[in-house]
Amino acid sequence: MKTAFCFDVDGTLTTTEILPCIASELGVSDEIATLTRATMDGHIEFEPSFRLRCLILGQVAPDLVRSIVSNIPLDPAIFSFISANQSDCFLVTGNLDIWVQPIAEKCGCHLYASQGDYENGKLALGKVLNKATAITKIRAQGYDRVVAVGDGANDVPMLAAADVSIAFGGVHRPVPPAVSSSDYIIHEGAALCRLLKAL
Repeated sequence: MKTAFCFDVDGTLTTTEILPCIASELGVSDEIATLTRATMDGHIEFEPSFRLRCLILGQVAPDLVRSIVSNIPLDPAIFSFISANQSDCFLVTGNLDIWVQPIAEKCGCHLYASQGDYENGKLALGKVLNKATAITKIRAQGYDRVVAVGDGANDVPMLAAADVSIAFGGVHRPVPPAVSSSDYIIHEGAALCRLLKAL
């Protein structure tokens, strides 16, 4: 059985949220962290919240963003699993492709992300990723089964669309809608990877 393994990035693969790290350059880390948490919990719709955060964080130079993201620590067990299974692993994130590219390059796996670019030094936000659509596209690549791992409200469509769904609480407690959409709840990277290998 050919299986695709799909991972949320922020707070799942990474050991901290990415946007507050970028926001520290503007002195608004706490404010962006609060907005991010409210969005993860489902109190605010993901797309308008994300567009607002991008409007604010677009002031940070792209080279500096890349440097910041390159230094964000990854869960060692999850990173090891992805590195050993690159062709069947997918990062599925609402974050911007141009911002998370250093992480995708480090992992050597496929990336589904929201789209953005810099035009004349200004961030231009394109299409925001629908995670359920990403799962459909991944499944169409010939996979018999899709396993999805996430923690926030915006992961719920991905978890619901997968054949096996896992609410992961390595950094944050997974939100109730993610828990109710999942087959398993796991709070530690090494335990998650033991399960992934056993599936």
